[in-house]
Amino acid sequence: MTFAVRYYTKTGNTKRLAEAIAKELGVEALPISEPVTEPVDALFLGNSYYAFTIDPEVREFVSSLDKSKVGKIVNFGSAAMLNSTYKKVKAVAEKVGIPMDEKEFHCKGEFKAFHKGRPNEEDLKAAAAFARQYI
Repeated sequence: MTFAVRYYTKTGNTKRLAEAIAKELGVEALPISEPVTEPVDALFLGNSYYAFTIDPEVREFVSSLDKSKVGKIVNFGSAAMLNSTYKKVKAVAEKVGIPMDEKEFHCKGEFKAFHKGRPNEEDLKAAAAFARQYI
């Protein structure tokens, strides 16, 4: 299988998860400002909730994906309060005809006084273990 890892972060938390996942998959974690130019079987997409939805940049990135280059999206991320962004990402992905993998990875992320130090080493190991399922 071929992989790509893209992420969107405001705090750096999701970037740390992306780097752990990418290392496990043997690819580079890149921000969503870098388009997916080569065909991949799975695009691991890191994102989070901002004001109770996904960031408009994430929405725009997913909308711009070419379904002939992305077999499926594997969702992951971190958040202080709400966990899964799966339904929000899936709604956009469906519009461009890209399926979402049923599995996803999310953990707590530090934000202000909440969840200090997260994602921590255990979270990063769990993210890598999650990615290992796809190899």
